Amino acid sequence: MSRVIATVQREGSYALEVSEVSRPTPPSELMDAIVRLETRTERFHTEVLDSLHRSEQAWSQILDALGCRPGAEPEADKRELRLRTEDLFAQWKARLSITEDVWAVAVYILPTLAEAGQVGHSLETLSAKTGLTRQRVHECLRFLQKHRCIRQSGMTDSGNPVYVAEIPPA
Repeated sequence: MSRVIATVQREGSYALEVSEVSRPTPPSELMDAIVRLETRTERFHTEVLDSLHRSEQAWSQILDALGCRPGAEPEADKRELRLRTEDLFAQWKARLSITEDVWAVAVYILPTLAEAGQVGHSLETLSAKTGLTRQRVHECLRFLQKHRCIRQSGMTDSGNPVYVAEIPPA
């Protein structure tokens, strides 16, 4: 006690000595969960890249079947062109600043939108593929609708909403 009083009188204040605190190590369950999440994310990215590749191949086959070669025909009205997956990605990314959850849904539906022109996956399917809850997938789809990336254009036979890409004005 006298040491505290002497220090306060001499220095105007007293502070306890700072002890070096050891850095806590995360529990092994947390580390295992992080590894599983990274593995799942890597698998998801591989699936997306495979889907993009299949979409690009489908577009090439369509162009071959129609006898079209890039640059061989005059430029059409941009609103009437069927957009490729990369074009949709770039368009959405330029217009939106969004969370990873919304991007996870977008990355999964974009190849189908570009290839087939529409997507009618159930919320359960999207939830399973993205790792998000059904409610969060629904919120992400509503966000994309609100920001005019997609719009609903009907229902599938099984009652799932069908979405199409909404092309902004040229």
